[in-house]
Amino acid sequence: MIPEKNAAHYKGTSPQAASRSLVVPGDCAGQRLDQALSRLLPEYSRSRLQQWMRDGHVLLDGARAAPKTRVFGGERVTVAPQPDAESLAFRGEDIPLDIAYEDDSLLVIDKPAGLVVHPGSGNWSGTLLNALLSHAPALAALPRAGIVHRLDKDTSGLLVVAKTLVAQTALVRQLQARTMGREYDALVCGPVAKAGRVEAPIGRHPVERTRMAVVASGKPAVTEFEPREHGAEWSWLRCRLQSGRTHQIRVHLASIGHPLIGDPVYLDRRARALAAAGAGVSAAGAACRPPDPVPSRQRRQPNLDLGASGRPADAAGQPARCLSPTRTGSFRTGPRRRGCGRW
Repeated sequence: MIPEKNAAHYKGTSPQAASRSLVVPGDCAGQRLDQALSRLLPEYSRSRLQQWMRDGHVLLDGARAAPKTRVFGGERVTVAPQPDAESLAFRGEDIPLDIAYEDDSLLVIDKPAGLVVHPGSGNWSGTLLNALLSHAPALAALPRAGIVHRLDKDTSGLLVVAKTLVAQTALVRQLQARTMGREYDALVCGPVAKAGRVEAPIGRHPVERTRMAVVASGKPAVTEFEPREHGAEWSWLRCRLQSGRTHQIRVHLASIGHPLIGDPVYLDRRARALAAAGAGVSAAGAACRPPDPVPSRQRRQPNLDLGASGRPADAAGQPARCLSPTRTGSFRTGPRRRGCGRW
């Protein structure tokens, strides 16, 4: 969920504060400029003031000055406050979108690997949300700009975006009731001969906080999978989620010894060891090779109709289905990682 404090940013950027002119008091003599300013302008953090100095938004007697510059009292300082990255995050950006389907109620976006879905720490611009606000500015009036579910940055595939509040509410309820499903294809290390199910809680890794892991204190998560094809050292799996935890497929499959081929995070030593012990795959991981590329599927253009129930259906009244037309599947990680072949 997007914090309520960000909702206003969807409709434009925050106005830049007016420049402020200050005189350094005598009791600041001998202090660094950043120290003196953090005392005079307590509403701004010292690190932010330092960044403004480095960017030339702080002038000392009309000239740029470094944070470490000493002041002696009586100097005039001009500060031009700058909006922070977060306040500029929720605005449209001209980013190309691969639109698999669009009507008056919803969009289906074929998201490429590498594209972040929503602005956040370290990714305040260049996201799918920024692209959506440029493509359809009216989405600014909807929570999360109409985004109903998310995909990891390194995951490619179809992502549904509502264009009306009615559609968004209906789609969210369907996800909660599991009447709308999501399927993902994954190429993994090791042969998988039969269908299975991983039911294990997922939470932050206790040591490496940028990773997720199967931990007792995590949130419940269930991943079902079935093999579509497999060789001696690889498998093509169709995965279905009964929950939507961060990195769920990647974490669950790595936990049972079948990490995704090319995964830069979870194809670690332990996962490769599990794969080697359980499936006879090369412990070095370099021998993992995906199958020959599967021919691209034909683009399907279902007539998605929310209908009275709010459930998308095609012209024949059957539940609508949309497939990614350009990729082997709707889940993959980035190209050529750890010597595990090419996508």
